Amino acid sequence: MTDAAYQKCINPSCGEEFDCGQSLFKCPKCGELLDVRYNWDKIEVPNKLSEFAKRWANRGNALDFSGVWRFRELLDFCEDKYKVTIGEGQTILQQNDAIAGYVDMNAGHLYLQYEGLNPSGSFKDNGMAAAFSHAKLVGATASACASTGNTSASVALYAHHCNLKCTVFIGSGRIAFGKLSQGIDYGAQTIQVQGDFDDCMRQVQDVCTKLGLYLLNSLNPFRLEGQKTIMYRIIEALGWDVPDWIIVPGGNLGNSSAFGKAFAELKQLGLIERIPRMAIINATGADTLTELVNNRKLIWNNGNVNQAIIDNFYADLTARHFSPHTCASAIEISRPVNLKKCLRAIDICNGVVRAVTDEEICDAKAVIGRFGLGCEPASAATIAGLKHLVAEGIVQKDQKVACVLTGHPLKDPNLTINYHKDKKGKFSNPPIEAPNDLDEIIKLIK
Repeated sequence: MTDAAYQKCINPSCGEEFDCGQSLFKCPKCGELLDVRYNWDKIEVPNKLSEFAKRWANRGNALDFSGVWRFRELLDFCEDKYKVTIGEGQTILQQNDAIAGYVDMNAGHLYLQYEGLNPSGSFKDNGMAAAFSHAKLVGATASACASTGNTSASVALYAHHCNLKCTVFIGSGRIAFGKLSQGIDYGAQTIQVQGDFDDCMRQVQDVCTKLGLYLLNSLNPFRLEGQKTIMYRIIEALGWDVPDWIIVPGGNLGNSSAFGKAFAELKQLGLIERIPRMAIINATGADTLTELVNNRKLIWNNGNVNQAIIDNFYADLTARHFSPHTCASAIEISRPVNLKKCLRAIDICNGVVRAVTDEEICDAKAVIGRFGLGCEPASAATIAGLKHLVAEGIVQKDQKVACVLTGHPLKDPNLTINYHKDKKGKFSNPPIEAPNDLDEIIKLIK
């Protein structure tokens, strides 16, 4: 175990520290979230980010091939012998003028960070590469997670690669079949809880505590370390330059939390000169962050977050028996576990929060499918949100913007088919029925 890293409670009135040899997902002293922190003077960090490019010449080394471990000095919490990889992070940043036109941006300024090329088809694999490395470090033998879909697929894939038992908790009828099929196919024990994701999240924490299972939700601070590398790859693809804006969907808020931490560390190390702004996009049917930040004015406040605002809002959700509903199942979450870390990221990145309707998400998804690489519904929230931000004048038309597309389009094929077949939006492209007659078929071809 390296002494270059440790875990630290994010609560400034606590600040308890723990070594990386412990499997924790909350501070044992105060119950708050934990960070992975680094003693940078004990790590040989390159003087400039472009030095990481040298590893492209050594692609036969599995760690150099990994889009996570290629940047291993920036998440140096374990020795190489523990590091897990199955080729995650082979993603691309696509510059896309057609979609720039859709959101009314100038050509040459919009980029799509496509995470659907990961082994399980979503960004989660970045986090699992890091989290399962920590699981190996602490000698875990069994793992568990709650999931809206992508987490279960990724956990199941990595767990069985590492020979760990795996149990996933899903809510009743709240998971896309494309994602559910992966977890089942990869061998996970799947338990369907009568409730939504928030119910599953509560159950899995208690189960992991009582049975000593290794928790792989984004409460796990080591998982977020892997997700930092999505930002490193965006910078890499931009010729080691930083964009003006990062746009990301907001669900359990692990990505936005990880991205803010990544940029704070890069700035601290002198590897970037400026930190980009961030926009986090909710669905209107699951808009906790939008409500708390925009309407109830919840802020990071140097870690002294006003807990009463959160408690009162959650109490209201409970009183109303509220359960989130959106077509974007990956962000169908009303009590995001990384809320406070996300508030910190908003502070670091001078961030903004917006919510978009399901109709806007579906239209944006169709546009991305037609002109880009395709994506799962939650990913399309980024483009729908960016369209609002450009119209508001918050994002300028000539700024450099990177939108994170979190997952592959086949994660939720039912939504795609229904949108087109049932003509649910202006970008619908329904199939046409034709008689089994050559002349009639020819008449239909435009």
